[in-house]
Amino acid sequence: MAERLGFDHATALTLGQAVAGLSAYAKGVSLGIIEPSPELVREQSDRLAEGEQLRVDVLGSAVPVVRTPDGLRAVNKGKPGNPAQIEKYLAGKFGNHLDDATQGMAGLAAAYDPVDLYRRGFRLYEQFRPSVPAGESGWGAKGELDLAKMRGLVP
Repeated sequence: MAERLGFDHATALTLGQAVAGLSAYAKGVSLGIIEPSPELVREQSDRLAEGEQLRVDVLGSAVPVVRTPDGLRAVNKGKPGNPAQIEKYLAGKFGNHLDDATQGMAGLAAAYDPVDLYRRGFRLYEQFRPSVPAGESGWGAKGELDLAKMRGLVP
């Protein structure tokens, strides 16, 4: 989705990682495992100097982003995301299905104009995201991504 909205691949990887972390955080808060921190304030800026931050709305989350020498990177646990590490992590999790998953997500994102995707992106994700058990038993559980279900969402 982030690539379809105009971010380069490396920035999109860090935004995706941040959203996944924020989603896990939200679930942890809802389960009472994590205490919520003060609400994030969105800063807007067209141009950032190196080290300056702003918040980018991705899938309904205000993701902190910082300008690094290599471009914009989402901030996760106080540090800019590392696209190479994220690629390695995804390759390990998806194995031989990484290209299929990447192409499926890109195809779904391409089926919507960016404004509509921005509004509907999280609802689309909710329809194909891997299911895990509810409650604490689902915390950190491995899920299966149903690529056919994802492709079925392309209008």
